[in-house]
Amino acid sequence: MNSSNDVTAGALAASQGKTWKVRYSVLLLIWLGWLFSFLDRMVMSVSLPFIGKDLNIDTTEQGLIISAFFIGYAAFQIPGGWLADKFGPRKVMSIAITWWSIFTSLTGFVLTLPFMLVIRFLFGVGEGCFPAASWKTISAYFPSKERGRATAIQSSVNTLGPALAVIVAAGIIGAFGWHTVFIALGIPGLLIAVTMYWYFRDNPKDHPAMSQQEIDELVADGANLTASQEAPTPFMKILTQPVLWQMAAIWFLFDITFWGFSSWLPSYLMKVREFSLAKTGVMAAIPFLCGTVGTLLGGYFSDKLKSQRKWLYVATSVISAGFLYMTYSVEDANSAVMFQCISSFFMFFAMAMFWGILMDHIPTKIMGRASGIVNFGGQMAGVVSPPIMGFLIQSSGGSYNSAFIFMIVALVASAAVTMTLKSDTRAQV
Repeated sequence: MNSSNDVTAGALAASQGKTWKVRYSVLLLIWLGWLFSFLDRMVMSVSLPFIGKDLNIDTTEQGLIISAFFIGYAAFQIPGGWLADKFGPRKVMSIAITWWSIFTSLTGFVLTLPFMLVIRFLFGVGEGCFPAASWKTISAYFPSKERGRATAIQSSVNTLGPALAVIVAAGIIGAFGWHTVFIALGIPGLLIAVTMYWYFRDNPKDHPAMSQQEIDELVADGANLTASQEAPTPFMKILTQPVLWQMAAIWFLFDITFWGFSSWLPSYLMKVREFSLAKTGVMAAIPFLCGTVGTLLGGYFSDKLKSQRKWLYVATSVISAGFLYMTYSVEDANSAVMFQCISSFFMFFAMAMFWGILMDHIPTKIMGRASGIVNFGGQMAGVVSPPIMGFLIQSSGGSYNSAFIFMIVALVASAAVTMTLKSDTRAQV
């Protein structure tokens, strides 16, 4: 951005002060959509022991239930991004939330493993279309100086969702059984989908509530609000961007740890640390709440220390891995939870850095397809991580030690790949 644009942006910021902007409402709705996407998927982690008992399936087969979701979720990351770039994120997000909410409720009626696998796959298809569309919307509505915080706020559901899920699921399962959890959680998503379709516009300049100052602020930041009139970037050109594959690899390795951590934490606390269901509901939530704080602080520092994002990711990932080791190696159960909390804080601080890096490296024009490719890499981790960890746990006679080592190695490897990124590299369109 040249100096005259810097002055313009500064003047706009000063004139707007702290007034509520359309982009904040957009982010709030996206946040709610993400929150229920995580609630709808993460209650499965608490429900698994009860589903396993009802359906008479072992931990490896329980891992397959989680994988069935991720197969659908991962498979539709790239198609969801393509649909968002072609038809606009407004329609894609509204239809996606409606779809997965229906299959969330249908999960509560399942009585056999094959039917469960089909339902969870189709549930994953709906959720898979949502992420790229949401990131494209954030990229379109937020100037670059705020995207780190915006994506961190959106990403806070990665931790808040599991935290609420274990509390909600534990309470409802204790009172009504696991079936009711899924049936009830499908309803709010339908309301969010309707509100999104009514309020959102694909292009900020078409939003009736956008002020001219907000539009000028985006233009001064370099946004092209007539991008829909340009020829689309060929998909093959997007695929040839090396930075895209570096980021997909980082996210794949990070998500091996994240999904292993999220999927098996409740079972670990109940089976190894011998917590009751009620205590698990509380103690499993605490590390994720710490992760929420880490995510929000990470987003703040992501915008403040943009040039140091890569190294902050590397440092916090390694620190998180160290505390994961201490989690399973300590004898005292309460100390284990404390170390989980510290590990979670640094893990999700790193996650906020990652999405700030991505927003800087990927232009809005291709954000749908590009972020879909990156998130595809991450969600493939969700396909392989839970069953591998289930196998490691089962093959070691119920010990979680090898599963923790698996997560630690993946997180350190993600830091190693991050070190290969060049700060000034940006995808070319």
